[in-house]
This record gives sequence, C-alpha cells and structure tokens, in this order.
Amino acid sequence: MSTAGIIFSNIHDENIAELTRIRTIGSVPFGCRYRLIDFALSNMVNSGISNVRVLANSNYNSLIDHIGSGKDWDLSRRSGGVKLFPPNVLAHGNYGTTNYTTRLGILRSLSAMVSNLKDDYVVLTDCDAICNVDFNAIVKEHIKSGADMTLAVKSFDVDRETARRNTFVKSDSDGRIVDVLAYPDDFEGVADMLLNIIVMSKKSLYDIVSLAQVHNYNSLTKDIIARYLGEKVFKIYRYDGYFACMSSLDHYFKENMQLLSNKQTYSELFDIPSRPILTKVRNSPPTYYGEGAVVKNSLIADGCTIEGTVENCILFRGVKIGKGTVAKNSILFQDVFTGENVSLNCVIADKNVVLRDGLVLYGCEKLPIYIEKGQYL
Repeated sequence: MSTAGIIFSNIHDENIAELTRIRTIGSVPFGCRYRLIDFALSNMVNSGISNVRVLANSNYNSLIDHIGSGKDWDLSRRSGGVKLFPPNVLAHGNYGTTNYTTRLGILRSLSAMVSNLKDDYVVLTDCDAICNVDFNAIVKEHIKSGADMTLAVKSFDVDRETARRNTFVKSDSDGRIVDVLAYPDDFEGVADMLLNIIVMSKKSLYDIVSLAQVHNYNSLTKDIIARYLGEKVFKIYRYDGYFACMSSLDHYFKENMQLLSNKQTYSELFDIPSRPILTKVRNSPPTYYGEGAVVKNSLIADGCTIEGTVENCILFRGVKIGKGTVAKNSILFQDVFTGENVSLNCVIADKNVVLRDGLVLYGCEKLPIYIEKGQYL
C-alpha cells in the first residue's frame, strides 16, 4: 500500500488578500521562520508520503524558490519527491484561460496528472491548514471503514464570519456524513468543520475527476459530496489536535500571536519529536543584540540586528531594530528595517519595508496595520 499527497497552494488566497497579492497563501510567512506550506509538506513527509504534488494556480514564484528541489523535506528524489503543477497547462499542451479557484476545478485541469499517479491512496490537503497531524492514522481509518472518501473534521464554536468561509457536516453514529452545510451566511454555533484534509483511493479520485468533467462540476463539497451522499459512503475522521486556517488578516495576526501567548499551542505544533515541522534552511549569521537591546517573549529568526526593545513580537530573518525603537505585538517579515526611535504596536510589515526615524504606528488586535512589501515610510 502506497500513498501520494496533493497540496492545493492557492485555495483561500482571498481570505488574506493583503498578503497574497504577490504570493500564494502557501508562501505566506508564519511563526518566525516558516511558510504555511511547511505544515502540509512536513505532515506528508512525517507520514511516510514521499510522492507529493503541489498544485499552484498563480503567484507561485516565491513558492518555487522556497520549495526548491525539496531537499529540506527529504523530497529531492529520483522517483517521487515533490513536483509543482500549474493547472492552467492542460493535458494536450495548450494554455488554458480559466483561473481555477476550486479544488475540483484544479484537478479537472490536471486530469492527466491524476491518471498518472501510481499510488493506491491519495491525501489531499490545503496548504493553509496549520496543524501537526499523522496522515497515516487517517489513511488506516479510511481503509478500515471501506468508505469512498474520508474527511478530517474538528468541532468548533464558530461565529458567522468564520462560518461563511468554511464547510460543516453532520454525521451519524457510525461517522457517515448525512448532511453538508457549505459556506453558510447565517450560521453560528458548535459544529463539525471540514479541515480540508481528504483521503480516498486513487481510483475514487480518478472517478470523481472524470465525473466532474462529464457534468462540468467545479465544487468538491457541493457537486460531489453533497450531491452523492445517498450513493457513496463519505465518513469523517475526528481530529482533536491543534488546528487553524487563515480566514482573515486579523485571524492571521491572532494565530501568530498565539504562539507567544499559549505554550500548549506552540508545543502541539513544534514540540513533537517524531513529527518535526521542517522548512527551508538558510545559512544566516546569529542574531546580534546590541548593548541596549531589550527582548521579551518574542520569536526571533537568525540574521537580525536588535539595538532597541522588542516585546511580544515575531521577527523573521534579517530584521533590524534601531536604537531607541520599541516594537510591541508586531510581525516583521524578512529584511524589515526600522530606524531610530520608531514606535510600533500591532503592525504587520511585509518584506523589505523601511520605517524611518521617529515613525509611530499603532494598530490593534482586531485591526492590525499592514504595510505592503518594499514600502518606505
């Protein structure tokens, strides 16, 4: 029995449009040194899945740079390994004009890739799923149940804003899905939310893609799962570990800050010895702390220079904090430069931002200030 992995790197780009204007959601930095796709890739590798397909629709230059040959995830292999597929390149060699935004639409455009898979089973996942999960457990449960498809779920108490960006299911006592509620506008409360982690046989996946092509289906949840509930067996796998996905910019800010405020969250993601979260390794010098530097409760990558005060912050590689500068509750991406006597609170600064001397920027947790890449303020 062998298992392949398929990762959707552009699904949900619109949720944090501020950060995905120039990159896929899979390339969005997270937690000081990672990208969101690191969780999906690491979960695959830690589960023994070495044949991984990353499906990218647009803005994937930084994704290609980050993944490279896949050697940092032990996926640089002659057979299998990690490969990136742009879905607008069709099987017959012409370039499509449709900008596919759904999982099923992307799979339809890459039907040749699906048919060429040699593995017995397939794990499909989005790349904005922040979790540390053993895919093997889901695959084993899927085989044992004999289901046509197994979908990971977790019980959440959601508000209307979160609900309208997700899909929820109801299941019976045997775990069989009996109802689907996709992207509801008026729902709130406790429900089983799909984690967008799906396991099925390769044959089932090929049959679904073929069915979608014949009937022009585009939505995996609405056109396949909801439509064929009575004919096919769709079961749930209940996941109880930490899980988060990015539904908005303030949610992205909150999940990063939770790494600093909640030790259990950090441990569930990064302190499992048998399932490490891997990322691209860069040869950067250690961070330099100046004589007057003050650092409290922060995550700081290599290659930074800190001469001011940093409190409750996440700093990526190459950030410079000038003398007299006070940065609190902020996320500073790679190579952000702050001058002297700058004051920051609840700020997200993208790559290569320069903040001049004396600048004061104050946001709040629900509305953090976002500064686009390369800005000089």
